[in-house]
Amino acid sequence: MAANLPTQAQVQGGAGVTEPGISHDEHAHHDEHHEQSFLQKYIFSTDHKVIAKQFLITGIIWAIIGGTLSSLFRLQLGWPESTFEWLSPFLGKWIEAGKLNPEFYLALVTMHGTIMVFFVLTAGLSGTFSNFLIPLQIGARDMASGFMNMLSYWFFFASSVVMFVSLFLETGPASAGWTIYPPLSALPQAIPGSGAGQTFWLVSMALFIVSQLLGGVNYITTVINLRTQGMSMSKLPLTIWAFFLTAILGLLSFPVLFSAALLLIFDRSFGTSFFLSDIYIAGQALPNTGGSPILFQHLFWFLGHPEVYIVIMPAMGMVSEILATNARKPIFGYRAMIGSLLGISLLSFIVWAHHMFVTGMNPFLGSVFMFLTLIIAVPSAVKTFNWLATLWRGNIRFTSAMLFSIGFVSLFIAGGLTGIVLGNAALDIQMHNTYFVVAHFHLVMGSSAFFGLFAGVYHWFPKMFGRMLDEKLGYVHFWLTFLGVYLVFLPMHYVGIAGFPRRYYAWTGFDSFSQFADLNKFISAAAIIAFFAQFVFIFNFFYSIFRGRRATENPWNSTTLEWTTPVVPGHGNWPGAIPAVHRWPYDYSKPGAAEDFIPQHIPYSQTQSSNLPYEKEME
Repeated sequence: MAANLPTQAQVQGGAGVTEPGISHDEHAHHDEHHEQSFLQKYIFSTDHKVIAKQFLITGIIWAIIGGTLSSLFRLQLGWPESTFEWLSPFLGKWIEAGKLNPEFYLALVTMHGTIMVFFVLTAGLSGTFSNFLIPLQIGARDMASGFMNMLSYWFFFASSVVMFVSLFLETGPASAGWTIYPPLSALPQAIPGSGAGQTFWLVSMALFIVSQLLGGVNYITTVINLRTQGMSMSKLPLTIWAFFLTAILGLLSFPVLFSAALLLIFDRSFGTSFFLSDIYIAGQALPNTGGSPILFQHLFWFLGHPEVYIVIMPAMGMVSEILATNARKPIFGYRAMIGSLLGISLLSFIVWAHHMFVTGMNPFLGSVFMFLTLIIAVPSAVKTFNWLATLWRGNIRFTSAMLFSIGFVSLFIAGGLTGIVLGNAALDIQMHNTYFVVAHFHLVMGSSAFFGLFAGVYHWFPKMFGRMLDEKLGYVHFWLTFLGVYLVFLPMHYVGIAGFPRRYYAWTGFDSFSQFADLNKFISAAAIIAFFAQFVFIFNFFYSIFRGRRATENPWNSTTLEWTTPVVPGHGNWPGAIPAVHRWPYDYSKPGAAEDFIPQHIPYSQTQSSNLPYEKEME
């Protein structure tokens, strides 16, 4: 199908210009010339929009699984002395005498982190929205390579299958934490979860990395080469800048995790000692010498810290777009926003060891990473200031997407402030293994990214499916989630400052922590309620696909190119010529304009009453 689409060179003629020798009617029906089977159209599709939906729905399924796992271990943490016999039909041998198996608790924590960070937030944000929006917003028929794009999803699907199967292994899934630090992950005989479950984890992640690299190459190539006429880099929406830089981060950092996983497989299966040295098991010395588990941490976090921004930057781009659209104002500081994205992208590669202050690194080296970590707060603060300035005195429309975007800004500020605390080595050493880190991480990366994801779904759902999500259900979803997140993670900061340890199966052996019993129950109850609140969204999503109110072509009165396509674009996006771009993407509430928005494809010659002095001479 992709081979039959018009080439980019054929469609550079501008608005209202059709390709040589091809009539508008032929364009309108080019998808109908070749009837596609169900498998070709919806399963093995090369259409970027279908692939985006595949990523999104797979991500939703993974989010349900990951949320269920977190609810299980929050039950254990909230009521550590209770029995959970009622879970036996679901968990089988992992419930012993009514108690959750301690080793299975480690597996729950490991799989929850892995699923949420990689399979939901990375694939759900980049896989969905980079795929869906890049061709539509830059004016391209499709991705540079539809076949590679299809492969990127199916490698992700294969990765998902392997990871899902590992949940049902007799010895249990991987149990070394989502960071899989050796030696626990490098010794199959260490605990049951270090055996087949860890092997499945490594195979799954290798497939996942291949998926991300295929997608990243496609995103970068498409943005560089397939922009429509007039779409210079300085006219790109901030969403595209965010997706573009995110793809570059992934392309440079994911191979490092791949190499770490490969060396870990060698240590596990072929007797090497990259990460192992002077290990004793049951009093018996193993032959491994000369390796360093700290080396693995360096390799992991060289991906792990850019990964934070691989997750959060797409959300930043989408939130910027949604805030401007619903505040009916131009984005404040467009060039500063691009500069801050570039600054974050550069600095994210040289701050990884702030995760490793407790490893005993040289204090001078620690001070260097501490300084760089505090510096990276500057571009993040620039973005936050610009978002707030965009909202200031705007004619705000409180759509569901807008509420989640404002919630994103709130959570990003709250989580970012605690990041400044943890960026200080002296403070981090005291709080690294406490719930303070858990709370910070979940606010600034987990919850913020989820809010950006939800904002994107609510905003672009009409373009994805041609129907509207129910706004009243969206409001219910937002307030339950927003309150739930703060009720879970604000108390966690408090207990973390008090020294409450993370990763512990039960805290009842510590008399000093018994005073937090009620607070732990409160956190667990809030977390479980917030999880079940997500089913409001899931119902709204799937119900609205089939029964939602039909959307108009541009329901939000937005300026970007995706809203110039038909309500549900076919494969090729525009039935005629692709519109040329004449202006930047944020012409909202321009003095003298007939309406409060001017789309990017409208020439300046058609808007004389609102043109600024330098714009009067442009056409």
